[in-house]
Amino acid sequence: MENNSGPDTTAGLRQRLATLLPDLRAFARFLVRDRAEADDLVQEALVRALSALDQFRPGTNMKAWLFTILRNAFYEQTRRRRIERAALERAGKPDHAAAPHQESEAALADLQRLIWKLPPLLREALVLVGAQGLSHEEAAAICGVPVGTMKARVSRARAAIAREMEHTKAPLSFTDS
Repeated sequence: MENNSGPDTTAGLRQRLATLLPDLRAFARFLVRDRAEADDLVQEALVRALSALDQFRPGTNMKAWLFTILRNAFYEQTRRRRIERAALERAGKPDHAAAPHQESEAALADLQRLIWKLPPLLREALVLVGAQGLSHEEAAAICGVPVGTMKARVSRARAAIAREMEHTKAPLSFTDS
């Protein structure tokens, strides 16, 4: 009799998929910035992943597989809806109506503003490696580029943020001593 609760069964794979939902939501938020739109993107990625669950190869990185599906869904939606791209760019500008009350909040807002100023490919690389904690190899596999390209994108993203911080003289210090 077949064991229906192992990690490589459909039920086991679905359970592993469920544990990665917070990571998927975080990545989607970095891609689209709007919480509701990010949830829609995650839902689309999950529908695609569940329908292709039999294509997942046991022993491979499920997080990278899901991130690839999510990323592909994002780019597909972006290509289909050019008008929404303009809205996303407008939404990327910070709202200066409410000033942060703590220095760490201000520093985080500054960093977020700088990240959103990056070109999409550099922002994506920085988010995957920096915020999501993926290795350069995993991020490269998700984006379908060589590892060297991913390393270069991350490096360029970090350098651009450092240049902008120097240019604006806005240090991003999260610790006050």
